[in-house]
Amino acid sequence: MQFTISARGKPPARPIHQLIKQNFSHIPIEQIESFFGFTEPCTLYGGRVFAGTELSRYDLRSLYKMGINLRMPLTNHHATAKEYQENLPYLEKHYRPGNSVIITNDKLAKWIKADFPEYRVEASVIKNINNLKKVEKAYKIYDTVILPMESNEDEKFLLSIPEKERIMLFGNAGCAMTCPSKICYTAVSKVNKTGDTSLWQCSQSIKPRDILGMMDFDLGYLQGLGFHRFKLLRSRPGQMTGF
Repeated sequence: MQFTISARGKPPARPIHQLIKQNFSHIPIEQIESFFGFTEPCTLYGGRVFAGTELSRYDLRSLYKMGINLRMPLTNHHATAKEYQENLPYLEKHYRPGNSVIITNDKLAKWIKADFPEYRVEASVIKNINNLKKVEKAYKIYDTVILPMESNEDEKFLLSIPEKERIMLFGNAGCAMTCPSKICYTAVSKVNKTGDTSLWQCSQSIKPRDILGMMDFDLGYLQGLGFHRFKLLRSRPGQMTGF
């Protein structure tokens, strides 16, 4: 069983080994495949609004010494060829075997695979790949596919998936589990392009849904279905989102 873990919201001055000890001490280091989070400004970020560095250079050195890789959330919906060229120094800086990029835009995924073949290129959960046809289409572009949280409860779908080693499931869930619209994802893409935080949107005040907080999935059950790669979010008490 391998885990990729969120460093979202971690202050850069807080060493990564402290976060591991305080939040994920129950997971053996050898089972932590990677951490994901922001390292420096990049207009290709998505998922969450960039508010500053989360994984510092010191953190990266510490992670690499422990054999833990970096995953970069380049999940912005929009990417032009010109913008890609402008962000090449960012991609070159973190290019090393074991590191990966999480992508929503198919064009961006193809550009990175062509220029940086050692990166693992992963289809973001934002792509909402929730049926077998979408999985098979994604396999043609991406090395790994991250399924939506709610897919964990669809046993028929999970059993139908070939090459399960290329699938990542959520080990726990936050607000996206019950969100009826997920308008935040496209809003975040706009915010990270423009820097205008007034563009932020969330459907919590628009559409009713159950707010369950953080919930854990039965990983033993999911492993029994043939899956071994899991994404873990970090509980942040007091926030409306499970994240």
